[in-house]
Amino acid sequence: MVSSFRRIAALPAALLAAVTLPVLASAPTATAAPPGAKDVTATLFQWRYDDVARACTDVLGPEGYGYVEVSPATEHIQGPQWWTSFQPVSYKIAGRLGDRAAFANMVTTCHNAGVKVIADAVINHMSGIPGGVGTGGTSFSKYNYPGHYQDWDFHSCRQKITDYRNRDQVQNCELEWLSDLNTGSEYVRSEIAEHLTDLRSLGVDGFRIDAAKHMAAADIAAIKSRVPDPGFWVQEVIYGAGEAVQPEEYLNNGDVDEFRYATGLKSAFNGGRLADLASFGESWGFVPSGKGRSFVDNWDTERNGSTLNRTYGSTYTLANVFMLAWPYGSPNVYSGYVVNGHDDGPPLGGDVRECYQDGWTCVHAWRQVANMVGFRNAVAGTAVTNWWSNGNNAIAFGRGGKGYVAINRESSALTRTFQTSLPAGTYCDVQHAEPTACAGHTHTVDSAGRFTATVGAGDAIALYTTGTVSTTGADFAVNATTSWGQNVFVVGNQPALGNWSTSAAVPLSSATYPVWRASVNMPAGTRFEYKYIRKDSGGAVTWESGANRVATVPATGRIALNDTWRP
Repeated sequence: MVSSFRRIAALPAALLAAVTLPVLASAPTATAAPPGAKDVTATLFQWRYDDVARACTDVLGPEGYGYVEVSPATEHIQGPQWWTSFQPVSYKIAGRLGDRAAFANMVTTCHNAGVKVIADAVINHMSGIPGGVGTGGTSFSKYNYPGHYQDWDFHSCRQKITDYRNRDQVQNCELEWLSDLNTGSEYVRSEIAEHLTDLRSLGVDGFRIDAAKHMAAADIAAIKSRVPDPGFWVQEVIYGAGEAVQPEEYLNNGDVDEFRYATGLKSAFNGGRLADLASFGESWGFVPSGKGRSFVDNWDTERNGSTLNRTYGSTYTLANVFMLAWPYGSPNVYSGYVVNGHDDGPPLGGDVRECYQDGWTCVHAWRQVANMVGFRNAVAGTAVTNWWSNGNNAIAFGRGGKGYVAINRESSALTRTFQTSLPAGTYCDVQHAEPTACAGHTHTVDSAGRFTATVGAGDAIALYTTGTVSTTGADFAVNATTSWGQNVFVVGNQPALGNWSTSAAVPLSSATYPVWRASVNMPAGTRFEYKYIRKDSGGAVTWESGANRVATVPATGRIALNDTWRP
């Protein structure tokens, strides 16, 4: 049973607390699930904000992620450990991940890439150490944070929580000796609301409320009522059997992270049977789908072993594939770094110089994961159809008539004819290829909705309708040199080319740098105009010079365009 999660060294307790002021109106109606068709979040844990901005432009926007969740933006205690970010000493944006300007630029850049931003908000507590100087130069002591809080703004219980069956202790005592704010105080509520309102003013679209379980649901509602246009809220409320505080109490405030989803996936994928996932969701005791955020792991659970993590290899990958294909909740893909010890902080202080180096795992960019974001966006609103299992660890299912996925966690390959509800056609298997470059990775569905395929051991196949392979279109290749953080796109006068909108331009792959490539499907005979553009990590756009390029899709086959960037 998971009951607490900031595990730091035991620290001394101290004195008492409480002051109250007039009560305000009740909280606004909760927002259920992230708004919009793109409901997948990528949590870039402990990434510097300028690196998050680049990821939005390079990966998250092009792959169809709706949201990025970033680590806390508050000034915090000194130290290289990951948990120092969760011990604020002021509400200045002055942590190791970047300053206010970097944070604001990140929000703007992500918005330009079509990605909304969720900020991790630490509002239950301040620091746990006796005192010191924060990352932004603020001097503080426990229970005394200049400009914000003094001793009486904290709960009078100055001892560590030990009994999770005791509501008063869970919500009024200290989580791992962290100074526990009296969120029943109107002054404290106002300070927190001012902090959240400031982040909203910078364009933040919503919040993850850290340690929500350790605040009364009514206190969170009162804080939310003070934030004009509060945006999307998701609350961290860890389920524990027999505990006094349960996730369902918080649903009127917004969504909750459904920890039972993650532990349920581990049960099925590691020692259980995938066949048992046929009813995965509310019938397993989870909160309603429209209120739950689903995930495979996060920074706490990867360390405490309660869920799968990257060390489980293909099992971990397949669990992420299942989450993105299955219609429960709003998926959150966790992308952190290699952890060798519980306290390990981010490599290079959060500087992600390149994915898959220096320990950065970049799960959000894995082909088998990232391509399933497009799958999920395409099948949104459809129910599960054509469920099949072998009674053990091979399953397959459709999403209406829009998508189909097969997952094989058996120790040997699976070959069979799958029954789908897909229209007849040739489809790209996005587990092994990009929808715009499918050579050698296609499957043909016949007029009865059937296709025959072999799914390797520890592997999957995923097909969806907007991933059908067109035999006509254009294959772009442009020789273009770039600087660090720049990427090349093609944009033109057709819907498939973004209709001249730079925010909808088609990203080109740098796999054969300095030649950048992409394939775009268009109807036979289409005459189109196009140009290449560069985008930097801040979202700035540079157009190549000269007149619009012009080409025509042939009556059969594809046109190959081999261009050179015009400076």
